[in-house]
Amino acid sequence: MSQKILINHREIHIILHRLACQLIENHDDFSNTVLVGMQPRGVFLAEKIIRILKNDFQIKHIEYGQLDITFYRDDFRRREEPLQASQTNMNVNVENKKVVFIDDVLFSGRSIRAALTAIQSFGRPNAIELLVLIDRRFSRNLPIQPDYKGIQVDAINAEKVKVDWNKNKDTVYLVKND
Repeated sequence: MSQKILINHREIHIILHRLACQLIENHDDFSNTVLVGMQPRGVFLAEKIIRILKNDFQIKHIEYGQLDITFYRDDFRRREEPLQASQTNMNVNVENKKVVFIDDVLFSGRSIRAALTAIQSFGRPNAIELLVLIDRRFSRNLPIQPDYKGIQVDAINAEKVKVDWNKNKDTVYLVKND
């Protein structure tokens, strides 16, 4: 197995600030917006973006939730090993709000399809957008596209994109099984 660095820590820092600015352009003061980190890996990205919005851009009030989609997945019963569920923490009302799903990598689109079903348990959003750090654009099984993306990666199915969320050295790798 070999891995190549796609995005280093400095580049991730720049991308996160650009994504935060794009969110501000479309959501102004976030008074009618709920940011939703998708468990488990989208939560890391969401928390970093929220920190930037609050600390660098002085956005005072951000409604935020964490959504686990484990039991909404279409492959839930098709795996040999049991899936490990994460925690859902949605102490916000999404009724008539704009919801922004946040995840690290958009691959087949199946996780987003599950999230669209799961979010209905917490109200009916007015609109739903998708923010991802990595868009693997040639891997989609469903017609789902991000509204905000860090970068597009053209990886073949045998390759894997791995986001390593490390406090001081966030890195994105392209992993090949040799």
